[in-house]
Amino acid sequence: MSKKVIVVGAGAAGLMAAGTAAKNGNDVVLFERNDKVGRKIMITGKGRCNVTNATFDTKGLIDNVPRNGRFLYSAFSEFSARDTMDFFEELGVPLKVERGNRVFPVSDKAVDIVDALNKFVTVNGVKRKTSRVKSLMISDGEVRGVKTEDGLIHYADAVIVTTGGLSYPKTGSTGDGYAFAKQAGHTVTACLPSLVALECREGFCGEAMGLSLRNCALKVTDTKTGKQVYSDFGEMLFTHFGVSGPMILSASAHMRNMEPCRYEIYVDMKPALDDEKLDARILREMSENSNKAVSNLVGLLLPRAIINPVVRLSGIKNSTKCNQLTKEERKRLVHTIKNLKLTVLRFRPISEAVITSGGVDVNELSPKTMESKLCRNLYFAGEVVDVDAYTGGFNLQIAFSTGFAAGNAQ
Repeated sequence: MSKKVIVVGAGAAGLMAAGTAAKNGNDVVLFERNDKVGRKIMITGKGRCNVTNATFDTKGLIDNVPRNGRFLYSAFSEFSARDTMDFFEELGVPLKVERGNRVFPVSDKAVDIVDALNKFVTVNGVKRKTSRVKSLMISDGEVRGVKTEDGLIHYADAVIVTTGGLSYPKTGSTGDGYAFAKQAGHTVTACLPSLVALECREGFCGEAMGLSLRNCALKVTDTKTGKQVYSDFGEMLFTHFGVSGPMILSASAHMRNMEPCRYEIYVDMKPALDDEKLDARILREMSENSNKAVSNLVGLLLPRAIINPVVRLSGIKNSTKCNQLTKEERKRLVHTIKNLKLTVLRFRPISEAVITSGGVDVNELSPKTMESKLCRNLYFAGEVVDVDAYTGGFNLQIAFSTGFAAGNAQ
């Protein structure tokens, strides 16, 4: 029997939930406070939209969800990464797989993904309302509809909340869904930034501001446990406050229970050369540039913006000539180039994060349908739920899988 379903929030999870519920023959109304849908999708992957990750086994997906990954077993099983790829290609968006199994539209345009989702909800008859939902209508342990900011009440047999988290608030993610969850009696775990830039103690970050290091290696150590928690190879960026860039955002997801100076990052700026080969390279450059300053020698190895910090951190005077460089100074120079240390003070604000870590407690939701265990016919999907993953398309896959589960339950 057809139901009246309200979906609150037209992001990735909301569009999937609304289109799926309507496809099942329900009367669906999609509420979105912005004039346009999919605002956050438009900025993912630097505007290219890393739509999913070509990891086709459920365990592989779960392994990339450090927070409550097992909760997603049913959702990932019912709507997998392969299903996501088939879904968009059937809607006319050719896809491609890049390094790390990251999946993008062939066009490299996020708008093609948004247009496809728009088409999905339109073809299936979803009605839309540009209005902000202010509260849920709950009676006798059951959701009955929503109330919008204009004071109107909209009745429904089921409500699906897909309002996102607290990251990128300009896209409309301002935490409304957490208020709805609390209204229904749900626990909302602490909301923290994830996939976010890092503030560091070292002043040389500001000196090197704007420098993008490509093809460098990175490892992260937890000083409390002495264990390495992450390693990567790729690109990073120095900023006035610390560091950012693809590798840094990925690394941040592994920094749980952040405390000032708990995590240390070591950057290898010459990963293709081991210590011995780098030392041999330095010796060769020394012999060819014997009367030049050491800074000139370092300039043959590294970008200009990082030269002075590296020389200084190696304990070498700027005035030192290449033919004056001692064996010990050379050893320290090699070590600095291969182990540039950064001490993490804190995450950047949650408003700058790619995703929010935390949200509606998964123990209070059905993993198969995303329905609340506390309030009948109320569902939560996407970033509003307390699950978050690493970079690489996994977070959008969570949105599509949970959105499908909630929509398909109607």
